[in-house]
Amino acid sequence: MKNITPLHAAIDTLPEFAQQAIPDLARKCVERLAGLEAASLKHLFITGCGDSYHAGVAAALAFRRFSGLHTVTPLPAMQFARYQASFLPPVESEPSLVIGISVSGQVGRTAEALELARLAGARTLAITANLAGPLAAVAGLILSPPPAPLVESGQDLVLPGSASYIASMIALFQIALQLGRLNGRLTGAFWRKEQDRLLEMAGQMREVVESSDGPAAEYVSAWAAASSIVYCGSGPNYGTAMFSAAKLIEASGDNALAQDLEEWAHLQYFGREVRAPTILLSDGSRDAVRAVEIATAARAVGRYLAIISPFGSPLAKAASDGELIATSSEPDECYWPLHACLPGLLIAAHRAWQLNELYFRGFGGGRSIEGGGGISRIRDSDRIHKLNP
Repeated sequence: MKNITPLHAAIDTLPEFAQQAIPDLARKCVERLAGLEAASLKHLFITGCGDSYHAGVAAALAFRRFSGLHTVTPLPAMQFARYQASFLPPVESEPSLVIGISVSGQVGRTAEALELARLAGARTLAITANLAGPLAAVAGLILSPPPAPLVESGQDLVLPGSASYIASMIALFQIALQLGRLNGRLTGAFWRKEQDRLLEMAGQMREVVESSDGPAAEYVSAWAAASSIVYCGSGPNYGTAMFSAAKLIEASGDNALAQDLEEWAHLQYFGREVRAPTILLSDGSRDAVRAVEIATAARAVGRYLAIISPFGSPLAKAASDGELIATSSEPDECYWPLHACLPGLLIAAHRAWQLNELYFRGFGGGRSIEGGGGISRIRDSDRIHKLNP
């Protein structure tokens, strides 16, 4: 792949970074989670802001499949901190684990969420690279991903996040597997097999990037005048849809959103913009039949349709000419977000290049990079330090 944009240069580092992060985070999970008393845990909440929250949604299925926990609930940090923390299940009979994600470790709302979770009696775990930040200060346990790779962009730019998202997902996959191992749900042999599967998926990421870049560029070139773009997916794919829409907003400033696959049929189906770009994500498993139906409906009402799906999936087989931005064959459903996020990043890179847009609007127009967003005060927003009844 030619690094035609700074974001392309960042994407090019992801396959090798994922291959390094998998064994690193597996080892750290074994070390850091050893005293967690996983067998007693009943409920899990995963919380964060932006990409960190999206990673939680993308990884939730892995926890449901591997961890043995009764419930798994990903929530945005504001929702957890101010509307859930005070209402956690009883600590004595149904203990909870709350995972807060912020690779920078400085997002105020996520630190608030973990602090309130501890006050409510939950076990807390931070995924952060900043061991001296506010999130680490309120966490019971800390899992730190390896440093993100340096990007040789040739420009002094703040890039839409990609390595931090990959690191967060891998950390969550490893936590899910280690919880299952600790509580006896998974054998050591199964755990090792899953490590091999994760490494196999990471090893295929470069192939996904190479095969997706051209189709992504062609798809973007078809809708230069579009005013709104929607990504659709369900389960882990909904997390990928949210992440992909976020990258488009950050890279090009487009009005992009994510929608659940089923909800598209109830809402966006009736949208006025006939040629609105619509990108469907399906791994070809639980969502397969409905994804094909949604694709048929999107074509019928005139949408610019793109399909991100594994080669050979029902949705890929049903694709019309020029629609398919395929990923590798027969991926594991739980881990497919490692592949599925890559075409969305490429679409964002090509769209910003097409419009000659500055990432994050160059932090102009009243925006500021200071304080994690200037007036939005992402990093220094007033925090609540006590539970509300």
